[in-house]
Amino acid sequence: MSGNKQKVLDYAYAQLGKPYIWGGEGPVGYDCSGLTLMAYKQIGVYMAHGSQWQYNNGTKIPLSQAQPGDLVFFGNSGPTNHHVGIYIGNGQMIHAPNSRTVVKISSIYYSGDLIQTVARY
Repeated sequence: MSGNKQKVLDYAYAQLGKPYIWGGEGPVGYDCSGLTLMAYKQIGVYMAHGSQWQYNNGTKIPLSQAQPGDLVFFGNSGPTNHHVGIYIGNGQMIHAPNSRTVVKISSIYYSGDLIQTVARY
């Protein structure tokens, strides 16, 4: 893994346990795309706040070839997705799921609508 991707993951790990906040970009709390955009900001990659933008602007890679640091998405399709997380390997991701919980590690298979394409930056 590149040093840059490790910085993305290190940032995401450091946010574990922080609350979900709608529209949040830290440092107190995050929503799903706020967490991903701030993690990538650490390496000079600037994204819009929104999982659909993040899907549309990354390089598309089949889920079977996902690497730590890639973004995983959930919904009916990539362009119409409703959630994003940061893949950490072994079928796991760090994400900010919803207002009932905190930034945490979950299986990428936690819901039935995992999109079979990831975005790589």
